Amino acid sequence: MASNEELIGRTDINDLEAILSITNTDVDEVAHAVKDNAEALFTWDYERTRPALGKLYEKAKRAQWNAQTDLPWDTNVDQEEVAINNAIQAGGFGQGVDLSGTSLEKWGDKEWLNFAVESQNWTLSQFMHGEQGALLCTAKIVETVPWIDAKYYASTQVVDEARHVEVFAKYLDEKLSGHYPINAHLRLLLDDIVQDSRWDMTYLGMQIMVEGLALAAFGFLHQLTTEPLLKQLLRYVMGDEARHVAFGVLSLQEYYSQLSAAELVERQEFAFEAAVRMRDRFLQQEVWERLGIPVKEAVTLTMQAPERALFQQMLFSKIVPNCKKLGLLDAADGYLRQRFTELGVIAFEDWADTGEEYEQFDEVTKDREAAAAAS
Repeated sequence: MASNEELIGRTDINDLEAILSITNTDVDEVAHAVKDNAEALFTWDYERTRPALGKLYEKAKRAQWNAQTDLPWDTNVDQEEVAINNAIQAGGFGQGVDLSGTSLEKWGDKEWLNFAVESQNWTLSQFMHGEQGALLCTAKIVETVPWIDAKYYASTQVVDEARHVEVFAKYLDEKLSGHYPINAHLRLLLDDIVQDSRWDMTYLGMQIMVEGLALAAFGFLHQLTTEPLLKQLLRYVMGDEARHVAFGVLSLQEYYSQLSAAELVERQEFAFEAAVRMRDRFLQQEVWERLGIPVKEAVTLTMQAPERALFQQMLFSKIVPNCKKLGLLDAADGYLRQRFTELGVIAFEDWADTGEEYEQFDEVTKDREAAAAAS
């Protein structure tokens, strides 16, 4: 087994100093090049042999939606009001944490409101960057996966991901008040996924880990926000994301059953590395930097908030059961089970996996059926 130092660059997964030492030093770059080491693979076998992927493909074709015309973009968004409502729903500004003697001690409503606005800009920016990562990775899956059924479905996800980048960029530009560059931890993970030459690692990193966390994060924000445009946007994006995660589960379950013990260990280690990097990216260090607050002090304080631990754990509510379905939790004497236990997320192992529940998220079809019934 690789050590923590080899996988994530530090011995202690909770070493805050080491986590915050990873920063984005290229905040002004417009293009970021990553070496893709994979080969494009043609298949001359056009026989449709995977009915579960075929069903998913048909579902994806029926559930396409137009980012420009299927959302109420004429909705007026008062970002400050939305930020206040979100903060109240999440437990209030700095509640439950002793700020005495800190840089935040004298913060009043104005400063906390500014933080909430910047936090919203940061969150939607990271969603947007992650969706572009998914766009590139799914295009790679079309090239590299050996099965025609998977190539067919992955092509629909490329369209989905382009739409997701489009809607988050449009929302940021027209309804919010600024972009943030990509978080350094997220960029490291996306770089790793793109650089790996093995097609199934693209699936594991993107479809299972990144998309699984995104599905949970979108669900959390959907419950939190009272803003109708964002709520509708998230409903539709979540419907797409659920199919994407199911695509990973349905494809890798078959493939991983054929791998050797050593090959499974490599997948377990990659899943752990991805989990830690995704957890670390939610510390919002870039927001505190922009506000001129000492980052380590601010992050230490916010991590003490009672709701923080629950939020971090809930982000893994889709990842853990999907990893269990793939047989990754208990391979190699339970290596990944142990690591997820250390991260405090193993309790989700018996929740529904996305390969079974994705049809419940099809909000586009629900809306179309309701509109047809009302006409």
